[in-house]
Amino acid sequence: MNTASSKEFSLLNHKPALFVLFFTEMWERFSYYGMRAIFVLFLTASFDDGGWEWTRERALGLLGIYTSSVYLTPLIGGIIADKLLGYQKAVALGALVMTLGHASMALETETTLYLGIAFLIIGNGLFKPNVTSMVSGLYDKYPERKDGAFTIFYMGVNAGGFLGVLLCGFLASNLSYSWGFGLAGIFMFLGTLQFWFGRAIFENVGTSPNKTIKAFEAVVESGNNDKKVPENVQRDRYIVVGLLAFFTVFFWWAFEQASGSMNLFARDYTQRALTGNSATVFKVVDVLVSTIPLLIISWVLLKLFGQTFKKISLSNIVLGTSFISIWGIVIWKLSIIIPQQNTEIEASWFLILNSLFIIFLAPLFSKWWESKFNPAAAVKFGIGMILLGIGFGVLAYGSSTIPQGAKTASVSLIWLVLAYLFHTMGELCISPVGLSYVSKLVPAKKIGMMFGIWYLVNALGNYLAAKTGSYIDPIVEEYSMSFFFLIFTIIPGVVGLIFLILNPLIKKLMHGIR
Repeated sequence: MNTASSKEFSLLNHKPALFVLFFTEMWERFSYYGMRAIFVLFLTASFDDGGWEWTRERALGLLGIYTSSVYLTPLIGGIIADKLLGYQKAVALGALVMTLGHASMALETETTLYLGIAFLIIGNGLFKPNVTSMVSGLYDKYPERKDGAFTIFYMGVNAGGFLGVLLCGFLASNLSYSWGFGLAGIFMFLGTLQFWFGRAIFENVGTSPNKTIKAFEAVVESGNNDKKVPENVQRDRYIVVGLLAFFTVFFWWAFEQASGSMNLFARDYTQRALTGNSATVFKVVDVLVSTIPLLIISWVLLKLFGQTFKKISLSNIVLGTSFISIWGIVIWKLSIIIPQQNTEIEASWFLILNSLFIIFLAPLFSKWWESKFNPAAAVKFGIGMILLGIGFGVLAYGSSTIPQGAKTASVSLIWLVLAYLFHTMGELCISPVGLSYVSKLVPAKKIGMMFGIWYLVNALGNYLAAKTGSYIDPIVEEYSMSFFFLIFTIIPGVVGLIFLILNPLIKKLMHGIR
């Protein structure tokens, strides 16, 4: 174990390079979640409202193909980076291809829709596993700091998701869906430039495949000695990765109802038209929600500028320009909403809650993981699954008044807010922690490929989520909306208990990895 110098970990007790990757991932997630937030709403909206009037089943089916495929291609992208491009070039190329994808979708024809989805799937495959591998590479000498680093990085993921949903949803609602899709592409392009111009800060991590592997192997020999670990120990660690991956499928299967059935629930079954005091309260909340997280992220940005501007000035200029643009759109949004006497909440607005809660909770969870009270891997996963189930239990209770077979209703929005809070806490126990454990349990030179394999879990979970969500209408007609959400309450809860039971075995198979 190496001792970290205060100079090396000078930005919020982490490396400044981590925050360059933080913002790179933030813009990619801005584009992904911003587009995804309006995707099903666009396809199912009426022609008069600018949509295509697809059935829910067809729209959710295409969503499932897309959201599962973007997690299939990272396996190929990780191998390409490991063998041919290196992580840096793979990330930049992937980001550029995704920019083309968003631009295609903004044209709003069926041909360009499918073309755009194809570009997004290919680009994500090159981007997703390799930016994660770069985070791992920055901290290979400090494995004890990886849980915290990945949690901070995950805050960047969700900061992008928060801003993307907030602003793409706003433009789609107030201008057109084309503007919503187009904004996602603009910030994806700016993120590409910011990353490329900031490469000098990455300590040669991911510069080329050969250098990457040699650097990893040097770290392995001087640090964890993974090369010298007996084959049976490494086999046991692979078993742990397999167990975590298998059970994590159930997490994403339930969690990813957010962009499908929960999004439709927000639009068609939740009271979104507010008047009087309720409208006033929401405006205050919306102003705070729109500005406080952005102020926090802007503060981090200024801290980064202070430490890196001389070294990567062009990257910082692009990043600063991006944030000035974001602030401009937010101010415009608030100038429209505040004067209105009554308010109708956009259905996509509820999707920002997940990212919003992560922005506030991620630092707390990061501190928890770095404290003496840091629980074992299986305990973290078990707690996460149980919290996810509780969130759906809240929705099941809140929707119990909806009549069987109803196509619309007006239940209180508080149930969605509480559900997203529990889901977010569950996510923080599983998703960033899973990335961290993969990076610690597999041989260093296979990191890119193994992150690609890990994302296959997301692919399967997303596909099953959309497939199950597409049955919302027949389940509600035959049983009830409450029954639909109870399915996602019971199964994650059972999986969580299984994790807690397996904790002693998993700790043994990890052979000292914490």
